[in-house]
Amino acid sequence: MRQYLDLVRSIFDNGSWQENRTGIRTLSIPGAMLRFDLSEGFPAVTTKKLAFKSAIGEMIGFLRAYRSAAQFRGLGCKVWDQNANENAQWLASPHRLDTDDIGPAYGVQWRAWPAYKVIELDAPRHAERIADARARGYRELGTLQQDADGQGGARMVMYKAIDQLRQCLDTIVRNPGDRRILFHGWNCAQLEEMALPPCHLLYQFLPNASKREISLCLYVRSNDVGLGTPFNLAEGAALLHLVGRLTGYAPRWFSYFIGDAHIYENHLPMLEEQLRREPLPLPRLVLSARIPDFAVTGRYEPHWLEQVEPSDFVLEDYRHHAPLTASMAV
Repeated sequence: MRQYLDLVRSIFDNGSWQENRTGIRTLSIPGAMLRFDLSEGFPAVTTKKLAFKSAIGEMIGFLRAYRSAAQFRGLGCKVWDQNANENAQWLASPHRLDTDDIGPAYGVQWRAWPAYKVIELDAPRHAERIADARARGYRELGTLQQDADGQGGARMVMYKAIDQLRQCLDTIVRNPGDRRILFHGWNCAQLEEMALPPCHLLYQFLPNASKREISLCLYVRSNDVGLGTPFNLAEGAALLHLVGRLTGYAPRWFSYFIGDAHIYENHLPMLEEQLRREPLPLPRLVLSARIPDFAVTGRYEPHWLEQVEPSDFVLEDYRHHAPLTASMAV
């Protein structure tokens, strides 16, 4: 994980102080990238102890489309507790359903993206468009009449929930040369309904059918480098391993792009200590044998996206320096 320490040094050397919504200023740079060859090891930070079980718990919560901090706690992940229950803006929001609610964030968008079609009933070929939408799984919600100003004719409104991640796996298996195998969580219509708008927001899978390898590009709009980056790296790499297992590909390159890369002022002592430590060899991620391996069985079983458990992910030979802690900015 020397790349991670290089990023920290770059922010120390080139960053500028910025104010933000949390009230704790950050040292920030615009634009950063980390790239890992997963055949050489799992990108777990070694200059402190990685909260691996918590990261895997969060990832599994996303796979199950959870929207309650209590559900994440049940998977061994407490990172949503503060944003769900101590974020003043979210506590005052009419969109917050109850204690522990985080809104339709991350997993809800990944697995049940709300998709609508509005079809003008006086437009040419509207009946064909409605039939095509029905064939694609859309259902009719109702008909809208003219706009309030009397403009526009009647329109049919149709809806379905799209499982973006499942679509990615289906495409990897059926058409690995497709360059549009991606999913994201930036739903402009629902941002105000979330405790925290998504930070790691766009994932693109890149299969190489000739080598039977699969890579992942992940774009993160805003990243807390002290706490968030190690956590998100572990989640992204683990997800790539799981997708590779279920589709018959070996995980290879993991490219991690950051828009706003920043270090919170209260995290400086933790990161300064890490820079004084020498990185240790990378561990290896081992998936449980109970997760079906498409490359071995020849059976495509994508329902395992919802059936994996935290215990199915094990870091082998993980050596690390003493743990370091810092408070998350909310």
